[in-house]
Amino acid sequence: MTTEQPSATPESGTPPAPTADATTAFADRVFADALGAFELLSIHLGDRLGWYRALADEGPLDAPTLAERTGTQERYAREWLEQQAVYGILTVDDAGAAASARRFALPPEHADALVNADSLEYAAPLARFVAAAAAQLGPLLEAYRSGGGVSWAQLGDEARWAQGDINRPWFLQRLGDAVASVPSLHDVLSRQGARIADIGMGHGWSSIALARAYPSARVEGFDVDAESVATARRHADEAHVADRVRFHHVAGEGLPQEAVFDAAFVFEALHDMPFPVEVLTSIRRAVKPDGEVVIMDEAVAEAFAPDGDEVERVMYGYSIFMCLPDGLSTPGSVGTGTVMRPSTLDRYAREAGFAGTEILPIEGFAAFRFTRLVQ
Repeated sequence: MTTEQPSATPESGTPPAPTADATTAFADRVFADALGAFELLSIHLGDRLGWYRALADEGPLDAPTLAERTGTQERYAREWLEQQAVYGILTVDDAGAAASARRFALPPEHADALVNADSLEYAAPLARFVAAAAAQLGPLLEAYRSGGGVSWAQLGDEARWAQGDINRPWFLQRLGDAVASVPSLHDVLSRQGARIADIGMGHGWSSIALARAYPSARVEGFDVDAESVATARRHADEAHVADRVRFHHVAGEGLPQEAVFDAAFVFEALHDMPFPVEVLTSIRRAVKPDGEVVIMDEAVAEAFAPDGDEVERVMYGYSIFMCLPDGLSTPGSVGTGTVMRPSTLDRYAREAGFAGTEILPIEGFAAFRFTRLVQ
């Protein structure tokens, strides 16, 4: 006769008691997450204080020299250097030396991810995103309790620059080839004097990339954030395309009535917009009947499932801390959030008067999906 208790059944409605091993495993997971959070915020320190740059350009360095080169305090620099070595980000060859004499180095493979803004592996902006969200935890908690939101303007320059910097290498190095790989899209963009709209262009890198890829085209960028528009204009000047790229402080749903475009793009922005159907309606009116409308947004799964992959996990992270609060900061917002499923985009497109959507055969472009809206 056994004394073992029967496991719960669906009929009983009583969940099985947690096992000690399962509880310990989850507690270990939370501890590992804490290590990761501290690591990411320490990367933010190294990025914003110029410590990684100094190590990449002049290293190996000891704490007094690093502090002197960057205008920071030696005691903080020493603690950070040791922490980075313990985490395996930096190396130290003379660990047994006196604390102030130890010299630390940034391995080249790590430098590519932390200081090379042209690298497709550039990851330092991820830490800026987390820092920007962490700085707004008080307003986020209030928004979650009472409604409303936290706008991109509140998230500030850290979030703006993180968004611009993490997409910059992909846009400048890969966007031209990506759109050219779709013959019908390439043909439209290659029209002599083609006019291209870039809705929600942020820091303008997508607009600059399109102008470089299609020298006979003119690109008009539109964004609701005045600071981003000003920065985009500087970037266009520095890229020597300001004669063919112009930026406007205009929301997507407010495109000028007289505007006529051969093509329109929304790059990783539609899910942030409080009124996506109105934006798409405005775009449909402005684009020629034989033109192209393309939405690039996160390549999330077709439907929700609790066993989502890393793309799902990171996009939900962006959503709960940034994109959904930003969307809901505007009264009346539909509150899309970062995780905009293909069916949601298709519904928005049809409500705006499009015939439907078609996923374009562009693969390997970070974690993004390109979708054509069918006129």
